[in-house]
Amino acid sequence: MISRRALLGGMALPALDAMFNGHGDAWADGAPVETRFVFWFNGNGIPEKFWIPRETGADYTMTPCLTPLAPIRRHVHVVTGLVNEAARQPGPGNGHTNSMSGIVSGVRYTGRGAGGASIDQAIAAKIGHQSRFRSLQIGVASESFGESLQRNMSWVAANRPLPPELLPHRLFDRMFGQRELGWVTRQKSVLDAIRGDAADMRKQLGQADKDRLDEHLASVRDLERAIGGLPAEYRVELPEQDGDMRDWPRIAKLQTELLVHAFASRQTRVASYMLTKCQSLTRFPWLGLTVMRHHDYTHTNIVPGTGVPGARALTEICRWHVAEFAALVARLRSVREGDGTLLDRTCLLYVHEHAEANDHKNIGHSVLLAGGAGNLRGGLHTRVQGTFGDLYLTAARAVGAGIEGFPTGSKPLPEIFAG
Repeated sequence: MISRRALLGGMALPALDAMFNGHGDAWADGAPVETRFVFWFNGNGIPEKFWIPRETGADYTMTPCLTPLAPIRRHVHVVTGLVNEAARQPGPGNGHTNSMSGIVSGVRYTGRGAGGASIDQAIAAKIGHQSRFRSLQIGVASESFGESLQRNMSWVAANRPLPPELLPHRLFDRMFGQRELGWVTRQKSVLDAIRGDAADMRKQLGQADKDRLDEHLASVRDLERAIGGLPAEYRVELPEQDGDMRDWPRIAKLQTELLVHAFASRQTRVASYMLTKCQSLTRFPWLGLTVMRHHDYTHTNIVPGTGVPGARALTEICRWHVAEFAALVARLRSVREGDGTLLDRTCLLYVHEHAEANDHKNIGHSVLLAGGAGNLRGGLHTRVQGTFGDLYLTAARAVGAGIEGFPTGSKPLPEIFAG
């Protein structure tokens, strides 16, 4: 038996069979296997006609925006009909900022930031204290109009943001980096410091765990090489600006891999993932969309000089958003843990700041729930009557967070759970 808290030269280990009981449904010391929570966001809203399925239940037709979900369909629940109650209250905001505050915290915008703690931080306060990191805040693209509420999705309290880490090499350093010049200057591998310890540990393991350990170390090295191969300008966090043409899918893939590693090695149980910012100004060269910025496409009938309908361009953008979420879900599903996978014990919640993007709607919101934590249902489209607060109480229940209440929430949504 190996302790689930065992380290390899200071590096956290993945879940090995030797750490579990004979059934793989609990740790060898009898402790339950942890659940995880991901709060996932992309900026602006959606074209509802091309995002929301017409049918409910298990036999809904996949819409153009949701087609990337096809391989993982049975693990995802499309939930529509939600109300962002806080955004409908009178107060400051430009439509995006007040919506964002309501989405993340359930409290109206203060004029400076979110009106309260975001749901990921409310959950982290309950289940994050036993992990190395109480929570991780991860980001990808940087462009938005640049106010604090537009740049941040995690808030520890009113007007107190937790900025996302946008640079993969910094996130890698936090999780794996050795604090020495050779690694910081990328002249050596973090694995160089643990090769002897790894050889000693392998002697204690069965063949399946030896293979698991080797795969883990190889994947860390692959990540290290990929991050080291980024152009120099990708290692600097630029100020919020208009039109940076970086290869954001390349960064998203690295950030997703780092999040999966953080969960697999139990360094955290809670993460927020901000693919693009609130009121995003991102451009999309990999989609052939460079004439305008994301926010502009949400309010455009025809893309200037192209004849392309704005709704078609927005559909392509939203399909990319969904594809990145689907990639994270698929990666969690691929990582074995005890008698299941990481996905089986994770609740992922995908939100955006508006329902219909052009109208800045705050009713009829659509979200995606994924994972199997707490007996969540998958493979369905369900229309509900409830608020984001109700949804967040549901997510908290799924991961065993024990939150007594959340702003605008009155009760969990029973349609989300199986049985």
